[in-house]
Amino acid sequence: MELRKETGMLQILDIEGNFRKELEPDIPEELLLRMYRTMATVRKFEEISMGLQRQGRIGFYIGAAGQEACSVGSTAVLGRDDWIFPAYREPGALLLRGETVLQLFHQLFGNSLDYNKGRQMPNHFNSRKVNVVTPSSPIATQIPHAVGMAMAARIMKRKDVALTFFGDGATSENDFHSGMNFAGVFKAPVIFLCQNNGYAISLPTRRQTAAETLVQKAVAYGIPGERVDGNDILAVYSASARAVERARSGGGPTMIEAITYRLGPHSSSDDPTKYRDKEEVEEWKRKDPIRRMALYLRRKGLMDERSEKKIGDEIDSEIRAAAKKAEGTPRPPVESIFENVYSEMTWNLREEMEETVQRYGAGYTGK
Repeated sequence: MELRKETGMLQILDIEGNFRKELEPDIPEELLLRMYRTMATVRKFEEISMGLQRQGRIGFYIGAAGQEACSVGSTAVLGRDDWIFPAYREPGALLLRGETVLQLFHQLFGNSLDYNKGRQMPNHFNSRKVNVVTPSSPIATQIPHAVGMAMAARIMKRKDVALTFFGDGATSENDFHSGMNFAGVFKAPVIFLCQNNGYAISLPTRRQTAAETLVQKAVAYGIPGERVDGNDILAVYSASARAVERARSGGGPTMIEAITYRLGPHSSSDDPTKYRDKEEVEEWKRKDPIRRMALYLRRKGLMDERSEKKIGDEIDSEIRAAAKKAEGTPRPPVESIFENVYSEMTWNLREEMEETVQRYGAGYTGK
C-alpha cells in the first residue's frame, strides 16, 4: 500500500472496534493478545506508580496513559537485535520485548537490583538485555543517538535498525533537526516516531509550529513520512512495519507522526487542569487505545468479557506483588557508587570510601 500524503492520517481501527479489512495487518493471534496485555499492564502500572508517588514512596513518575498503542504497536514489528531509543513514556516497549514489571519497579525505587544502581531519576527505564537504551530528560537527545547507532550497524554490515520515540515538543529542538538531516543525507536505517499528544507539557502544538502537521518537517530532509492515528494500534503497527522494511532493505529513514493524547498529567509534578479543559479530556477518553483494541479482539473472537477480566485481575496481582517486592529490596550500598565509573578507583576516593565504610558499615545505604 502506498503511503498517505503527509497531511492525511491513516486509521484502520475506529473507536468502536470496527476495522477496515483491506488494511488490517496480518498479526499472529498470540502477538495480538500479548500486545493487548502489555498495553493493559502499562495502564495499571501507571495507576499504581502514581499512587506510590502521591504517598511519598517514590519520588517522581511520568505516565503513558492514552499513548500505549504508540510504543507497543511500533515495538511489535522489531527484530530481537534492533535497538530502541526511548523518551520517557515507553515502558510498553520494554515489557513487550520481555523486560519485567519487577525490574521497572526496581528502577523507580532506585534499589540495589536496579540496573542503574539507583543513579537515574525515576522513569528512565532501560534494559541492555532487550536493547532499550537509557533515556534522558533533556528533550530530543535520544534522536542523534539513534541515528548514530543505525549508522554504526550499517558500517558493520548488520541489518539492525533503530527506533526512536519523541514528543511533539522535541520537533522544536536542535537535536531533532540535526538528527533528521544526517539520517536523510546518509540514509540511516532509523525510524523516527513522534508521539504528538498535543502538548509539550503545557504548550499546545499550535504555539510551537505554524506547519499544518509535524510530519511535514520530514520533507525538508528528504525523508518519507506518514501520519497515523496513534490510538489505533493497527495503524501504528502497519506504518511501523513499512518503515522497518524500508530501513532494513537500505531505503533509509522514515518519520511517523502518531496523533495521540496524554490522558493524565505530564508528570506527577504537573496540573493539566491549568491548560486544558475537562471536555477535551473526556473526548479523548472515548478514543482510548486499550478499549479500542479490546473491542477489536472481541470482534475477532480472541477475547470476551470473562477473559478480559481475567487478564486484568492477573495484571493487577502481578504489579502489586512486584511493587511490594521492589520496595522491600535494600538500597544500593555506598561502596557501589563508583562501580562502572573508574577502571581503578583513585587513591583519595578509595581512602574516603574505606573511611565511610569503617564508620557506618559495609551495608551503609545513606539512611
